[in-house]
Amino acid sequence: MSTTAYNVINEPGAKPIKAWTRGVQLEDEARQQLINIAKLPFVHGWLAVMPDVHLGKGATVGSVVPTIGAIVPAAVGVDIGCGMIATRTTLMASDLPDDLRGLRHAIESAVPHGRTLGRRDKGAWETPPDATLSGWQALASDFKLITDKYPRLSRTNNLHHLGTLGTGNHFVEVCLDEEDRVWFMLHSGSRGVGNAIGTHFIELAKEDMRRWMINLPDQDLAYLPEGSEHFGDYVFAVDWAQRYARTNRAIMMQHVVDAARKVITKPFEAWAEAVNCHHNYVSREHHLGKDVFVTRKGAVSAKKGELGIIPGSMGTRSFIVRGLGNEESFNSCSHGAGRVMSRTQAKKQITLEEHRKATAHVECRRDADVIDESPAAYKPIDAVMKAQEDLVEIVHTLRQVVCVKG
Repeated sequence: MSTTAYNVINEPGAKPIKAWTRGVQLEDEARQQLINIAKLPFVHGWLAVMPDVHLGKGATVGSVVPTIGAIVPAAVGVDIGCGMIATRTTLMASDLPDDLRGLRHAIESAVPHGRTLGRRDKGAWETPPDATLSGWQALASDFKLITDKYPRLSRTNNLHHLGTLGTGNHFVEVCLDEEDRVWFMLHSGSRGVGNAIGTHFIELAKEDMRRWMINLPDQDLAYLPEGSEHFGDYVFAVDWAQRYARTNRAIMMQHVVDAARKVITKPFEAWAEAVNCHHNYVSREHHLGKDVFVTRKGAVSAKKGELGIIPGSMGTRSFIVRGLGNEESFNSCSHGAGRVMSRTQAKKQITLEEHRKATAHVECRRDADVIDESPAAYKPIDAVMKAQEDLVEIVHTLRQVVCVKG
């Protein structure tokens, strides 16, 4: 009987794959995608796979890819810096209004999202507020350095998306912890500008592969070698997008707090505990005796003592966790529950009645447009947490009472 908490996938010509997937599903397509990544010559040591793993574009969601001498832009993806922020308030459940619809509507009004008509597209500011303008000041000069070389990136909604939520699985929630204390939590990233940066450099990497006649098992695994023409620019742009994403979450959280203060009559403080973490990003780290680039796509840093957030699906539980510093996982953990259905599949298989029943205890939307985010489209969060007991310890268990979806 194995004493490890993970399964090992060994394939000829590939680095080992250590998968924390006991008790959860690992689809065949995702397994093959992982093997393709593990065959890249610059992977350092092994791949680490988190229990929320599922098929992704280019690289597998829920994967941790350490590399030396190259980065795969598609392994980072186009939602660069996507992540979570959560803050505990001094409010208790009894301080919330009996009818939570007013609180949900106040948050929806305060944070532009997928259902908000804006300046150029859904979910953009018409006139950016002071917090957005202030946040942009810290980002503008480095963005100009990027756009001076890549002018097409200037045509994004960069300023007007700062402080906005986005669509899909991005959300804002009001939660209660095990002591009935009130938390605000949200999920978002670098929005349209991050998407443009990711897409642009993925295409540049593909062009390089064609020019150098490098054959890959999947063209989305095109990479940028260190020292090549675009490598440094990509590292700089990704770091900028990650800073944008972190700033984006902080601005939105302040707007959520301000909105709540207009609805909740009791004065409260909002920063009793706070966590802000990425789960689609590149980090320079030291592992197995080497300085490496660690790409986490749908994974969170879980260094020893480091706090992180693992959200469940819409209508289930979420967790504030503390990292255990497991080097086998390159100090990582899952970023959520992980999908078991594609969005198209979920819309075909989950009925509106099933969605309403699964979210009956949460003040949220229950229309056909959010069925692809229904709990049944995701892995059971308890099984995901069980599979990574040697990666993190649970600090707080949160249950949603309000959910705003993009």
